[in-house]
Amino acid sequence: MPSEYHLYEYTPSTIAATCATACCGLLTICHLIHYFAQRTWFFTPFIIGCIFETTGYTARIISSKQPPLQWTITPYIMQELLLLLAPSLFAASIYMILARIIRVSKGESYSLVPAHWITRIFVIGDIIAILGQATGGGILSTTSFNPSSTSKSNKSRQTLGNWIIIGGLIAQVIFFGLFILVSGVFDARITTYLAQRGRRQHYRQHRQHDRRYPPWRQLLKVLYVVDVLIIGRCVFRVVEFAQGRTGELQRKEVWMYAFDGLLMVLVMVILLFWHPSSLGYGKGVRGGGDVEGVKMKRRRRRRSSSHRRGRV
Repeated sequence: MPSEYHLYEYTPSTIAATCATACCGLLTICHLIHYFAQRTWFFTPFIIGCIFETTGYTARIISSKQPPLQWTITPYIMQELLLLLAPSLFAASIYMILARIIRVSKGESYSLVPAHWITRIFVIGDIIAILGQATGGGILSTTSFNPSSTSKSNKSRQTLGNWIIIGGLIAQVIFFGLFILVSGVFDARITTYLAQRGRRQHYRQHRQHDRRYPPWRQLLKVLYVVDVLIIGRCVFRVVEFAQGRTGELQRKEVWMYAFDGLLMVLVMVILLFWHPSSLGYGKGVRGGGDVEGVKMKRRRRRRSSSHRRGRV
């Protein structure tokens, strides 16, 4: 049933929603290929986040094709919740990547938090953020635009939903800030250790054969970039919901695409080109296994199997 209330403070753009859907859809397909080919099962939350982004913008296409001021509530709820929650799922996988980097590099003694606790602590924080945002989004979607509600009740519900969402976003920013601190301390400590042990020369020798060696060092730097992008998006959302529906950020669609859609597409692109599959098999490297060692074992198995076939 068409809503009597303004679900959007602007007329959604079909072109913008279609471009966003195409970009996210293509990147999702590429990530799925990596996901199954490399068996990176720990990357599951990220894949779900990609699907959320694609589905959310698809829902915006549906809204954009409906007559202005006669938008149906189902596509609105879908795009509002899915686009709100997707970055939290990206964050969950990013936390898991750092834990794997610490194990792969044999650097547990240099981390402020043990690798197995990093996933637990930060994913729990991420779940709190997701629940807060989902609860606030649910309040906004199911009660703020209910025609049976009085205007005063409607406004109070909107305010409550906004502040619950803001609380979830602030929790996400706080946990991300702590995560960057843990990452930075680990990076500084292990870099100092490697310098003291003369490992830099060892790495330079290996880079002659593989410029990406070791992959966990490069991926650790990549995490800083995606962390900043997600935090930037969260800050934008906090300001957006703090301003309310009459604020500048909710009245113009361009800001949502510039400070949410674009930043999340960049996260998807970056982690596609610097994919965490470089850390080894999806099932993980036990203890502190070295990724280069894993790769060498794979090469030896291929060579031995080719020799056996040659003899036959």
